[in-house]
Amino acid sequence: MEWIKEQIGHSPEILLFLSLAVGFWIGQFQIGKFQLGGVAGSLVVAVLLSLVGVPVDNGVKSILFALFIYAVGFESGPQFFKSLGPQSLREIFLALFMAVVGLTTVIIMAKLFSLDKGMAAGLAAGGMTQSAIIGTAGDAISRLGLAADEAQRLQANVAIGYAVTYIFGSLGAIIVCVNILPRFMGKGIADDAIKAEAERLKGAVVFGPGQEPAMPEIVGRIYKVGAAAGKTVAAIEASAGANTVTVERLKRKDHPIDVTPDTVLREGDIVLIVGRRPGVVALSDTIGAELQSAPGMDLVMTTEDVVLRNAAYANRTLGEIKASTSPLLKHGIFVVGIKREGDSVALADATAIKVGDVITVYGTDQDIKRVVTEAGVPLPISIKTDWIFHGAGLVVGLLIGLIVIRISGIPLTLGAGGGALLSGLLFGWLRSRHQTMGNMPLPASQLLKDLGLAGFVAAVGLQSGLQAIQTIAQSGLSLFLIGVVVTLVPLLLTMLFGRYVLRYDNAAVFAGALSGSRSANPAFGEVLGKAGNSIPTVPFAITYALANVFLTLLGPLIVAFA
Repeated sequence: MEWIKEQIGHSPEILLFLSLAVGFWIGQFQIGKFQLGGVAGSLVVAVLLSLVGVPVDNGVKSILFALFIYAVGFESGPQFFKSLGPQSLREIFLALFMAVVGLTTVIIMAKLFSLDKGMAAGLAAGGMTQSAIIGTAGDAISRLGLAADEAQRLQANVAIGYAVTYIFGSLGAIIVCVNILPRFMGKGIADDAIKAEAERLKGAVVFGPGQEPAMPEIVGRIYKVGAAAGKTVAAIEASAGANTVTVERLKRKDHPIDVTPDTVLREGDIVLIVGRRPGVVALSDTIGAELQSAPGMDLVMTTEDVVLRNAAYANRTLGEIKASTSPLLKHGIFVVGIKREGDSVALADATAIKVGDVITVYGTDQDIKRVVTEAGVPLPISIKTDWIFHGAGLVVGLLIGLIVIRISGIPLTLGAGGGALLSGLLFGWLRSRHQTMGNMPLPASQLLKDLGLAGFVAAVGLQSGLQAIQTIAQSGLSLFLIGVVVTLVPLLLTMLFGRYVLRYDNAAVFAGALSGSRSANPAFGEVLGKAGNSIPTVPFAITYALANVFLTLLGPLIVAFA
């Protein structure tokens, strides 16, 4: 063991990545409906590997967590700021109830088992995974006027209680939020996340990576002109409705013919018609026989995201623009999607567009260039992350985390995690308002979240696991079991309060709010993975920010009443 310790000591990151590899492997196994998950699996493996006795630098843990929480905030910025208001009262009450029940549970357990003030505060810090309690409780102990050695003993007990209970504090929150809560509600997190997203999008359809509709909205068909002989191209297009179909190509006696609105079709002509599926299908009986293919009729169509900058189109509906003489949505251009501040907007003639909207258009290169010139600027497509923007975002977040406000001598701070979350929310909102900056591809964001959270909990396990195991070996399981109670009772009571008093009825939203009210970042990571979208993030962000304040206040209160 000493030889192993010496060798790995030269490269302690080996243990970190070994925890991730083995942890995610263990986490994929399922027993009944219970699945540990990659984050919890990494924590368990890291605790076991801590027996090697090789420490991991605190800076590694801080960097990984900052990356995770910033990426979470960045993805949810637009929805978060839109959700603030009276509708956030549930999250406020949930976070407050969690803090009150947590305080009550710790004090009762301290009285029942004759725990001193330091040990009680450590139980709260670890069992409720709020590390800031260590600082506030330690500061409160130093103000009790005790002898120096007694104060040091109590402050040391804070650290011991924290080390013993933190591991299950993280694991227990995952079990409750990811496994118990959905079974208690009789609903799946993934199903409710899809349902909530559909309600938020108000009918707009959003396809996930690799998904596409079985029946595409825009189609192309080739016809041999029969019944439509003698009609002009303009008449054919108008018969299907404004901006519904376009005659893109015309071939007469095997020779291509330039298509203009006044071009008259002749019997035997071959035409390629592109447009919305109902309109194209409706024309099949009025043009002629459909052909499977025809030489020279292939056409490359392109999809482009365009950021609307031209104020002349602001607050005008799609129907108005189609019916006007404006060149924006004329011949050959089809609007297939609109996004506003990150949210998809339902496509309808009554939908008004606004400056800053990202409009997804479909057409030939020539037609799309016309739209870009008329409407605004194309949204750059890049696999690169804009680290000028996001580097600044992380700096701002970490600076916010340094701010400490003292109320009656009690230091209150968001810390690095809360600051990075707040900055991520702000910079995500800025990105939604200015789409040409702050690019972060979805795979890059997912990597930051996965590596950041799992790496953070693995670092915690490698740091605290050995001390926790040694303390349990010396004092028995009693302290650990008391920590289990401190972890589970507030979570379960808050779950009941949220379900029956606050009337949470969506499992994905409720799981996000519950994990945030307990500052349970590993639990939230697993909830987010189960959801498959960002629905749990907004309630989590609100309760997490509040929990950083409410739970931090528990330190002095426990020292006062335990």
